[in-house]
Amino acid sequence: MYDYSDSSPPSDVCLLLRAHAEQLWLTREIVPVLRQLQSPGGLPEEQLGAALAYLEVAWVEATRLAAETNSAFAALEAACPCADQPLPLQARRYHASALLLREAVAECVRARIAPPKAVVCARPHARS
Repeated sequence: MYDYSDSSPPSDVCLLLRAHAEQLWLTREIVPVLRQLQSPGGLPEEQLGAALAYLEVAWVEATRLAAETNSAFAALEAACPCADQPLPLQARRYHASALLLREAVAECVRARIAPPKAVVCARPHARS
């Protein structure tokens, strides 16, 4: 059983809130931009740069939210390793759902904002 006497929310509630915040950010901020970028004619050519810049900045925030979600999950695992209680079980399932969404979106984002491949220049041979 939990001791709710301290002022901080229980770890299962924290995880539910963090996973929810992460999923909201991904579905409201990242996915719509990806859809515009992926659909032919989704954006005029002159707006592509701005959309990619926004995607990059929004992804930084998504990464921060993901770290907070992972931290909340670790706190739940440390506080309540038992898997049979209803709220911690639901929190773990919601976390798993957030992870699936995060991974799917991350793959699409990386394809769009991946750094350009480095050009390797051959060094001239030293003359003996």
